[in-house]
Amino acid sequence: MAPSNALMIHMEEKLLPKEKNKLRKPVVEKMRRDRINSSIEQLKLLLEKEFQRHQPNSKLEKADILEVAVSYLKQQSQLQDQKTFIHKNPEQDFNSGYLRCLKEAMHFLSYYEPKKETQVQLIKHFCK
Repeated sequence: MAPSNALMIHMEEKLLPKEKNKLRKPVVEKMRRDRINSSIEQLKLLLEKEFQRHQPNSKLEKADILEVAVSYLKQQSQLQDQKTFIHKNPEQDFNSGYLRCLKEAMHFLSYYEPKKETQVQLIKHFCK
């Protein structure tokens, strides 16, 4: 039969600090493991769709859960970096798009022979 809490507290009062630490260490360690396991379980729930994509019908070990979480976070980080790079300067994006459109229009006009006046008017209009 396990000793009661009152008895344990009474016994702890008589122990030296070093001995108290020895008694508390397993309890503290169990609490730490419980926190780790709880966090891993939360990761598993948050990334459920990702696990189905990677390993649809397998039992997931803690290491698998952590690996998929790291992979997912890296992927999300790369996507975020790409978005930041692409949309860094809207004015510059607009100007480069406009110039590309202008080049395509000029290329199109050079293939066909509409009236020269029309070509000149279009070029003037684009340059405004």
